[in-house]
Amino acid sequence: MPIDTAEPTDTPEIQAIYAHHVLAGTGTFEEVPPSIEAMAERHAAGVRAGYAWVVARDATGILGFGYYGAFRHRSAYDWTVEDSVYVREDVRGMGVGKGIVAELLGRAEAAGFRQMLALIGDSDNIGSIGMHASLGFQRAGVMRACGVKFGRWLDVVIMQRALGLGDGDVPARR
Repeated sequence: MPIDTAEPTDTPEIQAIYAHHVLAGTGTFEEVPPSIEAMAERHAAGVRAGYAWVVARDATGILGFGYYGAFRHRSAYDWTVEDSVYVREDVRGMGVGKGIVAELLGRAEAAGFRQMLALIGDSDNIGSIGMHASLGFQRAGVMRACGVKFGRWLDVVIMQRALGLGDGDVPARR
């Protein structure tokens, strides 16, 4: 399963995958799917800021996509990124998400980041929690009942993985 840098031409398929998760899932707390144009701008903004967006594909098209971006927009967080990954419904549970996150981990480490966080919507999202754990993420906490979607309160599970030297030293400013 090749995993490549996401290109602007991938946006319609990326948007379709994400729209499904917005409308049918609790992995994202967004409730209205962004337009293709809005997804294109999110992608472009992430790339301009120096973050990675990737896609997994086969002969049927894009199987899933993922990216990492700023955890928070304050200089103290310059060494920490947050991942997001979404997989096409017909290939869930087949290792696509794991391949995407593994690629993101490698790219983030190569870029010099020291921590990656996963903020996983819905504490019942055992697939994403288990996949992140299998890649070395540790559970760092749970934000209980912090979002409402589909008429119910949802938790956010926080998972974290060190990259490179992690907190082994304090890096110079970016």
